[in-house]
Amino acid sequence: MEYIVSARKYRPMSFDTVVGQQALTTTLKNAVRSGKLAHAYLFCGPRGVGKTTCARIFAKAINCGHPTQEGEACGECESCNSFMEQRSYNIFELDAASNNSVENIKALMEQTRIPPQVGKYKVFIIDEVHMLSTAAFNAFLKTLEEPPAHVIFILATTEKHKILPTIISRCQIYDFERMTVRNTVEHLKMVAEKEGIKYEEEALEVIAEKADGGMRDALSIFDQAASFCQGDLTYRKVIEDLNVLDADNYFRVIDLALENKASDIMVLLNGVLANGFDGGNFITGLAKHVRNVMMAKDPQTVGLLETSRRQEEKYAEQAKRCTPDFLFKALKIMNRCDVNYKQSTNKRLLVEITLIEVAQITQEEDIPGAGLRPRRLKSLFRKLFNQPLSQQAAEQVAATRERENNTLDYRQPQVIAMQNVARSNKPLKLNELGHSFRKLRKSTDTLSNIKEEEENVDTGEHKSFTEEELQSVWYAMCTRMPQHLTGTSARIKNLIPRMTEFPKVEVVVENQLLLDDIMKIKGNIRATLVRDLKNDDITISFRKAEREELGKVMTRREQYIELTEKNDAVAKMQKALGLELV
Repeated sequence: MEYIVSARKYRPMSFDTVVGQQALTTTLKNAVRSGKLAHAYLFCGPRGVGKTTCARIFAKAINCGHPTQEGEACGECESCNSFMEQRSYNIFELDAASNNSVENIKALMEQTRIPPQVGKYKVFIIDEVHMLSTAAFNAFLKTLEEPPAHVIFILATTEKHKILPTIISRCQIYDFERMTVRNTVEHLKMVAEKEGIKYEEEALEVIAEKADGGMRDALSIFDQAASFCQGDLTYRKVIEDLNVLDADNYFRVIDLALENKASDIMVLLNGVLANGFDGGNFITGLAKHVRNVMMAKDPQTVGLLETSRRQEEKYAEQAKRCTPDFLFKALKIMNRCDVNYKQSTNKRLLVEITLIEVAQITQEEDIPGAGLRPRRLKSLFRKLFNQPLSQQAAEQVAATRERENNTLDYRQPQVIAMQNVARSNKPLKLNELGHSFRKLRKSTDTLSNIKEEEENVDTGEHKSFTEEELQSVWYAMCTRMPQHLTGTSARIKNLIPRMTEFPKVEVVVENQLLLDDIMKIKGNIRATLVRDLKNDDITISFRKAEREELGKVMTRREQYIELTEKNDAVAKMQKALGLELV
């Protein structure tokens, strides 16, 4: 006995057997029953959803001598029998993909002049009509506009946008829907039962998802899987045959990410790649999984899931453990990976970094050594700054407090933080330290109208200092300048003070405009250096750079990169401590 593939063997022969297009088939049946037929119809939609099949059923019903009350063809009259035996002279099919020239259309138009010998209408089905050439469309247009009364055209296409607007405006348009997973699974169950094939519902779900909304594709995949499984469709055999990644991997990745187990995710990814799966497809599948979890979290969006009921339950269960913020951030991270994947030269590394970022979304920022998240300096020195002040530190705070209200203070932030602690007798908070914090800016803004500090500041100390200490104090001073000097501080932060002869300091300025701004606060700058370096003998001079002295001004990050290139020990220390430059 000749073998017939399922897509042909179980092709619908009536409107009632068409799957997933109930609204459309109902409209066509009503048109047949009432006799109100248009002269041209346009069936459009994705591949394998029944466009040509419905066109044939509709053409048979139009010419049926005794249609049923529901608008179906009787299947017994001469017109129906001739159609079933493929000898009907009233129904013509043209494949426009291979017959798209003007001559083919003109030959078809000649056929429209001859009235039908049996039945009421001559029906012309033109499949893939978007493949017609522009000249063929123009030749077809006049006949389509004023066809003979006994002619009906049914056009089918997968790409409606390629059809001329003048053609579309003369047709009744029917948009076919994609097959849902549930409809496809139900149809595959029927086919499997008729063929005597055992199946697991999860296996049919994989086939339905692989078909991506096309029933013809689903039946073709079903035949392939049935041949591989020898009449027993199991989930494991189907995913092996179709080379589909097990959905449990995606559930496992999200569970591990919620527990911040990045290392376990790396092991799982290695196993996936070792089985021949592409990293980009894995990220795409994981993004689709996260999207489904997000849809399952809200009862209003559960209907947007294109999965089986069993999968819906699994998504809903995982959605209970995921916060909307986690799901949204995970989608953003994976979308960025998908965009950059093709341009990446190290695709595996990109996928690994993406999964590590997903695993860190719910991680506490300040837990030392948690997961693979880099530790910031504030977490390394938390214990140091949370300790109570010693007696010596308290005395230093008391000594500096007297100068606080009378000078424009650019002192180090640690001293100011200690003063706040001494006043309140509360533990020192981490966010009170560093080079940018709001309380310092508020306090310095109130000093913006104070007169410039005199250059002759007397601390009674004459301690020595190195050029490195000078530059450190300079940078700290620039960072703590008041709000109205933000522009100046940003520019002088990149200047590097040098000691020409201890304790003489020289600063070379790149342009006259910046030099003029610096000279306005020269006294404040010297007073700050004297106080922080504890040396009354400091003298500071500013001059404009000569032409040969001008070079590229390096930022602090560029200086650090240059330092690590010259000294490997610095890079090793950063890696060993897990530090990052902020």
